[in-house]
Amino acid sequence: MILAADVGGTNARLAIYTADGEQLVRRERFASTEYKSFEDVARAFLKPDEKPLAACIGVAGPVVDGRVVATNLPWVLDERIIAQSLGIPRVALINDLVALSMGASHARPEDLVLLHGSALPRTKGANLAILAAGTGLGEAVLVWDGEKHAVCATEGGHVDFAPRNEIEIELLRYLISRVKGRVSYERILSGPGIGNLYDFFRDAKNIPEDDAIAQAIASAEDRNSAITKFGTTGESTAAARAMKLFISLYGAEAGNLVLKSLALGGIFVMGKIAVTLTPQLVSKGFVESFLDKGRMRSLLEKVPIALVTDSTIGLSGSARYAALLYGKPPTTAL
Repeated sequence: MILAADVGGTNARLAIYTADGEQLVRRERFASTEYKSFEDVARAFLKPDEKPLAACIGVAGPVVDGRVVATNLPWVLDERIIAQSLGIPRVALINDLVALSMGASHARPEDLVLLHGSALPRTKGANLAILAAGTGLGEAVLVWDGEKHAVCATEGGHVDFAPRNEIEIELLRYLISRVKGRVSYERILSGPGIGNLYDFFRDAKNIPEDDAIAQAIASAEDRNSAITKFGTTGESTAAARAMKLFISLYGAEAGNLVLKSLALGGIFVMGKIAVTLTPQLVSKGFVESFLDKGRMRSLLEKVPIALVTDSTIGLSGSARYAALLYGKPPTTAL
């Protein structure tokens, strides 16, 4: 059997798959911040009779020499330590976007929503891109080498934010003051980024907020989810403005990623935020920002965009990777 994991700053999802990485046996979700280490989560998940022969852990952060310091979580993960601690012969740490990429490239058509284009992204013959806003902003590229895709992890979410108009220039100035330094796209296109956008419109643009809604947002267990809710329903003007700008910037960065990777096969948009905002992503604001690239517009008009609605796609991608590691490749090659 295979242990697959998808570790983010908010949730850690773990699953047991068959040795070929194809069949899910069981899975659970844990709150990442309630545990001191991945090993603690794994011990809480694994049953006494479950002895995985291989494990693959997708984690948000740069993996270097089998070790990663999680970006949005106070964990340090090391393949060698995990293998010894849990008694698993083969352990692989991969960037969470690599896991998402391996899953997305084999997603079922029923788990995809076409946002732009006449057909779903091509899984053969051209580069693909992956964009996922969550606790942070993840980006990856699948490079076509003539026979298969090679998955390339990136830290593209941490590149400098580039404003496109006056309101975004104001936003940049506001965030420079707030964070006391440079501003990356992740400061905007993420769960915490939604909060930053809301605060910008409420405080810097002086958009008044209803007292009851302000209290609901302030007392919410997940402030950013509350802002999203009030913004998508239109109950809060500041939140609605924040979500509109979020959608526009998300589309713009999707277009940036396609241009930087020449992902003419298409781009997959993923993550809980994207699924929650499906009606807004389908609207013209996201796609128009994606296409608004001057002389490159005609190129992007041919690039399909698909939203992945399966929240377990990172687990299935990790299972596929572990199956390859274990020596029993899945039935469909990457």
